[in-house]
Amino acid sequence: MTSGGIRPSGFKRAVTAALFALTMFGGVALANPQPGQLNMTRGASTWSPEAYFLNNVAFGVCVVIGILVFGAMFIAMFRFRKSRGAVAEKWSHNTTLEIVWTTIPVIILIVLAYLATGGLRTFADTTGSEMTVKVTGYQWKWRYDYVDYKGKAIEKVGFMSKLDRESDETRQLDSGLDPKSVQVDGYNTYLINVDKPLVVPVGTKIRFVITAGDVIHSWWVPALGWKMDAIPGIVNAAWTNITEPGVYRGQCAELCGQDHGFMPIVVKALPKAEFEKWLADQEAAATPPAPAAPASAPAPASTAAAPKTAAVDVPVSQGHQG
Repeated sequence: MTSGGIRPSGFKRAVTAALFALTMFGGVALANPQPGQLNMTRGASTWSPEAYFLNNVAFGVCVVIGILVFGAMFIAMFRFRKSRGAVAEKWSHNTTLEIVWTTIPVIILIVLAYLATGGLRTFADTTGSEMTVKVTGYQWKWRYDYVDYKGKAIEKVGFMSKLDRESDETRQLDSGLDPKSVQVDGYNTYLINVDKPLVVPVGTKIRFVITAGDVIHSWWVPALGWKMDAIPGIVNAAWTNITEPGVYRGQCAELCGQDHGFMPIVVKALPKAEFEKWLADQEAAATPPAPAAPASAPAPASTAAAPKTAAVDVPVSQGHQG
């Protein structure tokens, strides 16, 4: 073995450890991970592919830079090491080289900034929304209020959404319950399911107005391609247009207290006809029944006929005869 070399067995162990670490941290970074998933999800909305594309471009640039920089470094370390008789050059500046390695990064940053600005510009444009939902974060649950749909105001349709009972009971110390047994349709939903999901229609541009009632939270559903901070006293806006019916899961992405890890988000996307039926049912349940009409008053009883008065014969007084 030459000086500075790496044993094949050691190199194999290092690569294995690196891949294991990437797998572990890649799973942690996702709110609803899939087995073996390392990259971002492609998403299920019209805008989510934009974030996926920008992430891949930036990641590709980083990989290329890493290969060039570390490749040059390792070549210099092993090929031109002192043990092989290499002698360091005496020059300290190369104007041409300095111009090249300054210009190329600037060009890369300009391209990335252009792409990112275009993506953020389209994401910030909530005009033309057909529906508005208000999202409010609390420790440690979410409240959803339906504001309007297709230009019509929605009255009194809103609810709190919190961790489902089965997950909440399982997470307790010494519960004796198995987290792997917490499932919905064969999918493990431990700590990522709620008692009441947010129900929305597909094929509809939905505007979210997001705020908080106590501390800073962050509403994050990876399938939508974005997350947005929920800040007390500030209303942030975002939008989505979900393309496929399904259940999309997320969680609070801002450390908000001791139960931050137990604050999941579930979005249930329905076809428009099913959503409109669901919304009509919710509005009907929220509308108090109309008060019953008062019973009609009984007709007044007819006045009883007065008793007939008997005639009294009054004797006619007679004059005295004289």
